[in-house]
Amino acid sequence: MSESTDIQPDFKQFPPGISYTIFSKESELKDIQSLIDKELSEPYSIYTYRYFVYNWPQLCIFARHGERYVGVIVCKMESLGCMLQGYIAMLAVDPTYRLLKIGTTLVEKAIDVMIQESADEIVLETELTNKAALRLYDSLGFIREKRLVRYYMNGVDALRLKLLLPWRQSDEENS
Repeated sequence: MSESTDIQPDFKQFPPGISYTIFSKESELKDIQSLIDKELSEPYSIYTYRYFVYNWPQLCIFARHGERYVGVIVCKMESLGCMLQGYIAMLAVDPTYRLLKIGTTLVEKAIDVMIQESADEIVLETELTNKAALRLYDSLGFIREKRLVRYYMNGVDALRLKLLLPWRQSDEENS
């Protein structure tokens, strides 16, 4: 009798059915923390996660494959004078599920919510060395605004990226 082995499916050939949901209950905090702690270099306390998910639950979006959490984006919105700014704080995708556009879809869904809530721009920081993240945000129209020297605790520089929402300006000009 042969032993069974855990075989990973070839997702590139057979993409899984991924569903997207927003934060809805306290127990999901562990799932957020687990994904982010594995994938991002910065440690965050449970209080940081609570700050985001309880103030902006509509901007904490999960990607799920069945019952498994495979991706998450955590964002916020804040008023800066006469401007409303969206901020992408954290984005993580389980390595097994990369290259399936889950990260792109999570960012697009967050952008859609921010547009519905009348954001004027969206900003974020990412490690200068994170080429995959830079490609993702470049493909969505983010511009590289500023280099932040030794921004992260590990000493790595960051890039501040910004997405201007020109359709908001067009809406205002047409009213």
